[in-house]
Amino acid sequence: MAMAEEEQKPLAYVPEIVLKKRKHKEESIALTRKNQLELGARAEKKRRVHDIKRPEHFVKEYRDRELDLIRMKQRTKRPKTTRSAVPKSKLLFVVRIQGKNDMHPKVRKILYKLKLSKVFDGAFMRASEGVLEMLKRVEPYITYGYPSVKTVTDLIYKKGHGKKDNQRVALIDNNIIEQALGEYGILCLEDLVHEITTIGPHFKEINSFLGPFSLNKPKDGLQGKKALFKDGGDSGNREDKINDLISKMN
Repeated sequence: MAMAEEEQKPLAYVPEIVLKKRKHKEESIALTRKNQLELGARAEKKRRVHDIKRPEHFVKEYRDRELDLIRMKQRTKRPKTTRSAVPKSKLLFVVRIQGKNDMHPKVRKILYKLKLSKVFDGAFMRASEGVLEMLKRVEPYITYGYPSVKTVTDLIYKKGHGKKDNQRVALIDNNIIEQALGEYGILCLEDLVHEITTIGPHFKEINSFLGPFSLNKPKDGLQGKKALFKDGGDSGNREDKINDLISKMN
């Protein structure tokens, strides 16, 4: 009995001012939470209203896409002498810089074929007649030029990804390269860079193995203009100046 009485300890005394502060803090937290929920509900309602597209919006999108198709056809009808000059290099690096809802499906299909499914995706390409023709068709949405050895090396080492078992894998291990391209004598990153910069005999196999390069949006260097680079815009052939742009996106 005495032991039970010893175990019973009196409740700790809590000053009234402390109790008032606790109550005020709890009420403040509850009020803040209520305000957050109300703001969230209003934002969600506003977002749902904003997402509802009016008929005129669909009409504008349709007209923009049809106009895009007309312009694409006009670009391909230009005389070959004015359409594209002979490239100074057989190696190109192409970056998608534009294109969302205003693109015609045929334009989008070409961009996908070029492995440029997203804005700021980039890819190496051989400057063949067929490739130059496709680039002309999607010219307002891409920019390209002649990458230097340093640019190729930086892209492969920093942004390089390959495809293995339909999975995207970073090129951080030479074993990955050897397993995928060893039969062509390409065993490491240095071999990969050399084959790309020299447009070697297995350039096609390497390009099939490599995924698109996901670049960052540059802080400057793009103005949001579909005009050609030579006319003060963003698109088309930048020649050697592509290296300056890539350095800001890598």
